[in-house]
Amino acid sequence: MTEQLREIGTRLEELREICDISAEDMARQMDMSVEEYRAYEEGQLDYSFSFLYNAANILGVEVVDIMSGDSPKLSTCVVTKKGQGIEVSRNDSYDYSHLAFTFRGKRAEPMIVTTEPSKKTPVMHEHEGQEFDYILSGTMKFYIGDISYELSKGDSIYFDSGKPHSFKAIGEKPLKFLAIVIK
Repeated sequence: MTEQLREIGTRLEELREICDISAEDMARQMDMSVEEYRAYEEGQLDYSFSFLYNAANILGVEVVDIMSGDSPKLSTCVVTKKGQGIEVSRNDSYDYSHLAFTFRGKRAEPMIVTTEPSKKTPVMHEHEGQEFDYILSGTMKFYIGDISYELSKGDSIYFDSGKPHSFKAIGEKPLKFLAIVIK
């Protein structure tokens, strides 16, 4: 368990309590057991973007409120310089850099996602809205429902993110892509 996971879990628990939602209700709405949900709040499990996105929607906050505890304040525009996004490392899974973390009331969550090739079977996730992914480098195996696609640099995919989906890097090089999750 990393310090970052503990901090996110603490913020998640505090936001849930502020909203007067029980852990049981939160688990039910997240479609998981209470034990699994509590493990997230205790920082024992790593967070997928889908988990954070769904929790933020239930709690009526921005994803960045859970990730950083620093509520965005800008609503006209935001500039994120190279390497200055909020970085979230997901142990063996992937890292992402949120590119519009200080913009309040976003209709989309733009981020750069980076992951190493792996032979592990990816876990399917789903979240409300739609998503656009544009491959910057490497090769992605993208799964949605029972279908899969192989995508390389310059390829993109736009999909209903309410359908179970996942991805993994394949080949020899790390995968890097721009992901825009649209609410």
